Amino acid sequence: MLFGATRCRPDYGDALSKSILFFEGQRSGKLTNQRMSWRKDSALRDGSDIGMDLVGGYYDAGDNVKFTFPMAFTTTVLAWSITEFGQLMGDQDLQHAHEALRWGTDFLLKATSTSGTVVAVVGNPISDHNCWERPEDMDTLRTSYVVNTTHPGSEVSAEIAAALAASSLVFQSADAKYSATLLDRAKEVFKFADSYKGSYNSSVGAGACPFYCDFNGYEDELIWGAAWLYKVTKLEYYWKYVNDNIPNFEKSISQDYLVGGFLEFGWDAKHAGIAVLFSQLAMDSGNSSPFIRYADQFVCSVLPNSPTKSVTYSKGGLLFKPGSSNLQHATSLSFLIMVYAGYLKDRVVQCGGLKASPSDLREFARTQVDYVLGSNPMGMSYMVGYSNKFPQRIHHRGSSLPSVDQHPKPIKCHDGTPYFESQNPNPNILTGAIVGGPDINDQYKDSRVNVSQSEPTTYINAPFVGVLAYFKASK
Repeated sequence: MLFGATRCRPDYGDALSKSILFFEGQRSGKLTNQRMSWRKDSALRDGSDIGMDLVGGYYDAGDNVKFTFPMAFTTTVLAWSITEFGQLMGDQDLQHAHEALRWGTDFLLKATSTSGTVVAVVGNPISDHNCWERPEDMDTLRTSYVVNTTHPGSEVSAEIAAALAASSLVFQSADAKYSATLLDRAKEVFKFADSYKGSYNSSVGAGACPFYCDFNGYEDELIWGAAWLYKVTKLEYYWKYVNDNIPNFEKSISQDYLVGGFLEFGWDAKHAGIAVLFSQLAMDSGNSSPFIRYADQFVCSVLPNSPTKSVTYSKGGLLFKPGSSNLQHATSLSFLIMVYAGYLKDRVVQCGGLKASPSDLREFARTQVDYVLGSNPMGMSYMVGYSNKFPQRIHHRGSSLPSVDQHPKPIKCHDGTPYFESQNPNPNILTGAIVGGPDINDQYKDSRVNVSQSEPTTYINAPFVGVLAYFKASK
């Protein structure tokens, strides 16, 4: 298997710093300590339609909507990246990673501040997607969509619980009071998610679908949330919850096959993440657990030479799964492989006749990282602002429109269309953004219209932060 062209190792430290900086370009609300200076304050009245303060948080991608489900997943994985690899980042990058994480958790605390209610989306997606305008100029509907006891949303609520619990670990030493607040809220929101079961697909409707519909059910998020709460609290209740729900876990795995393979991991499906996370908790407790077996099977479903792999690879060596924005799979699965390599210690994973050691797993992840950063047939970095060749026309409103500094007058809804249709490079560099990436033939069309390839998302970047931190320290 060819894993990209032979070239010098990337500058992992530079890529790490930029991957964290990217989150500042996605910030909503009143901006502070803002290094990406072309971004300004936006959406300062969010939540006013329901009498809540919902200012802040992140825009998930190239639009101006705040979808809490993928935002919470981004927060969970960013927290996991810091927990596993933060000590390898260096003081400055770690500080900025903490700031990026807190920008997410501060919003999630606001979104869950009313008992029995969780804010699932802020901003009408149809209204937003009908315009091409800067977040600073938004005049689209900023509708707040909520789930509650009569209209539940277990997947978004449980993912928030996971995010808050995982983040509480990060802040334990830096800010113990804040950490305790996050953990207390995580417990409350998990209880709500479990007590009032149901999918936000029907409760939120057009606010979520077809943009971030939950395709595989909410059972995985409930187990995922309980697993994180057990990791933080070590309470028997959460251990029992996870193990009692193993039949539900195994049943819901079948849904993964419908969307492209064994044990998915992303904003929708959490099965591979559960297997890897709980395998460590089981090993540390000295318990035999089916999650260890499932984590091994996950590894074997990914490695290119495994007889049981369920992914494909481009000729240049990039991991591929069905659907759009393929680099979300390459970054998230590489992250899990790296985490599991650390949990394995000296044990090897047996994939039929193939034995995979922890070093084999890390080398696999390196091939994916190097591909993204330029070791590929096009010789292009798919991280904006990294190297001399990177995407210039990304599908991102703020990046593609002149900044407020350059064009103080508001750009109304359809006045931005000529900028969208222009062949000129984006005037603002969204440094660190990782786009959807090339196609299965290792080709990339640098066009804003080419959404599946040219749009960046927070959940592509979040797992890459941890992987880059490891390779920065080990090059």
